[in-house]
Amino acid sequence: MTKSPNQPFRSQSSSPLSHESKGTPPSGGVPLLVAEGICKTFGEHRANDDISLRLAAGEILCLLGENGAGKTTLMNILFGHYVADAGTITVAGQPLPPGSTQAALRAGIGMVHQHFTLAGGLTVLENVVLGTQSLWSLRDVRANARVRLQTLMNDVGLRVDLDALVDTLPVGQRQRVEILKVLYRQARVLILDEPTAILSPQECDGLFTTLRALAARGLAVILISHKLEDVMRISDRIAVLRDGRLVGEVAAAKAKRDDLVRMMIGRSLTQVSKGTSEGNDQDTGEPVLVLRKVSVRKGRDRLCDVSVSVRQGEILGIAGISGNGQSLLADVIYGLVRPDQGEVRLYGEAISSTQQVIDAGVGRICEDRLGTGMIAGMSVAENAASTRRRIPPFARWGWYIDNRAVRARAQDYQQQFDVRCRHIGQPIAELSGGNIQKLILARELADQPRFILAHQPSRGLDAGAIAFVHECLIQARKQGAGILLMSEDLDELLALSDQVAVIFEGTLSAPLARDEATVSRLGLLMIGHADEIENEKIEKKSKRHAH
Repeated sequence: MTKSPNQPFRSQSSSPLSHESKGTPPSGGVPLLVAEGICKTFGEHRANDDISLRLAAGEILCLLGENGAGKTTLMNILFGHYVADAGTITVAGQPLPPGSTQAALRAGIGMVHQHFTLAGGLTVLENVVLGTQSLWSLRDVRANARVRLQTLMNDVGLRVDLDALVDTLPVGQRQRVEILKVLYRQARVLILDEPTAILSPQECDGLFTTLRALAARGLAVILISHKLEDVMRISDRIAVLRDGRLVGEVAAAKAKRDDLVRMMIGRSLTQVSKGTSEGNDQDTGEPVLVLRKVSVRKGRDRLCDVSVSVRQGEILGIAGISGNGQSLLADVIYGLVRPDQGEVRLYGEAISSTQQVIDAGVGRICEDRLGTGMIAGMSVAENAASTRRRIPPFARWGWYIDNRAVRARAQDYQQQFDVRCRHIGQPIAELSGGNIQKLILARELADQPRFILAHQPSRGLDAGAIAFVHECLIQARKQGAGILLMSEDLDELLALSDQVAVIFEGTLSAPLARDEATVSRLGLLMIGHADEIENEKIEKKSKRHAH
C-alpha cells in the first residue's frame, strides 16, 4: 500500500485492529519489526545478551526492567545510536543498516526521548519541520507543512497551536510536539522512553487515548516505563529484561503486578503503603523548616508568596508538573538562592548560606542525581564524602582530608545500602542510576538528619530501587526526621506523605490531608484548575442540603 503524506501510518484494514489480533501477524504475514539475537557489550559489561523481539503493526509493546537491565541500550540500537556487536534488525522484512539514525528514520522508526529535544525559541511548526528540509528552503515549505500538520492533527486528535513558541507550552503539549515530529516523518514504529514521567494524571489519560488511536491506525509502539500500573493499562504485550537478557513476555490482559516484579528483579516486594507511614509511634514535633511569604524570581522561574512548614516526624509532599517552581524552591531551601522577599528558617535559624545548611547536617536528595547530587569525574569513595569534607571523621585540622576515613566510610555505605560497584575507586558515572541513588541516600541519611529535602528521589528508578528509597524515607520519618518530598509521581506522594500541597506556576496551595488528597484532585491543582475543585465542593454541599 502506498502511503500519502497525510496518512503516514494508516493500517491496510479500514477498521481498527482488534485487541486479540495485535502482536500476531496474519498467517503468512511479516512482523513490522524484528530484532534477532541482539548483543551489545561495554567493556566487561554485557548490556544486551541475545535479545530477540517481534512487533506487529498496531501493537503497543511495553518494555520493563530494572535500571541497567538493557532497555535503553536496546532502543538506542533500534534507533541507530549504537551498533550491536551481534544480531540483526528488519523493518517490514527489509534489513535495517546498523548505527544510522537516518536509516532508522527512513525505515519508519521514530523515538521520543524522556528529555525532549525541542528548540524553545522556535514555533511548533518550525520544530516539526526542522531537519526535514534545508534551512534555506524552510520558508518555502511552511505553507505545505502547515496543511499536512493540520490534517495530521485532525486525523489523530493531537491539538497544538502551530504558531506558539515551544517555550510557552506546558509539558504535556511539548510531548505532543515530539510525537508530531515523529509522525510527520511518516513513522511506522514509535519508541517512547518514560513518556508519563513528567505528566499529570489528566495528561497521561490524553497520551494513552492518543496512543490507542495511533495503534488503531496501524502504528506500532514500544514504550519504556517503570510505572507498572501504566504499563498494564496501555500495553497489549509486556516484555521484561533482567541483566541484559529477555526473561519473559506476557499479554497485558493476563499480567499480574507481582509476577512482573518477580520477573524484573527476581523476588517479590513489600509495597510501602499509607499504613506503613502511619506506623510512626510519635506525634509530630517542632517545625524543622519554615518558609514565610517567600517570593523570588530567577530567569523564567519564580516563587510567589510561598509559605510552608515541615515538622519533626512528618512527610510533607509537594506535587507539581516539572517546571512550576520545584527546582527553585529546593534551591531556596538549600541556600543556593536568596529570596527577594520573605524568610527561610531551619531549626529556628534564618538561612544565610549553603554552607550553613550543610553544616547543619541537612540530608539532600537532589533532582539531578549525577549532575548535582554527585561529581561525575570523582570516584564512589570521593563522592561518598563530597558534602561532609569539613565534618569529622573526614577532616583533620580543618583542612586535611583523611582518605583512609573516606574509604572506610564508603565501604560501610556500600555494604549497608547495597551499592553495587566493582570497587569504591570506580568513577561514579559508571554506576547505574539506582546505585548512584543508593549512594546518595547513604551519604545523606546515614547520620540521621533532622530535616531531609527529597526532590524526585525515585525518578527513573526500577521497582526494587523505588521500594528501597521509600523504605529509607519511612525509616527516617520514624526516627523523627521532618521530610519535604517533592515528586511528580502522585502514587509515591500518596503512599508516603502525611499532607500534600501542589505547586503551580510558582504558587503553593494549602496542604491537603492525606485522606483528602485524591489523584483527581491533585491532578486538577497541578494544571491550575483549582476552580473545578471548588465547584465540586459546592455541588456536594448543595446535594447534602437537598437531602
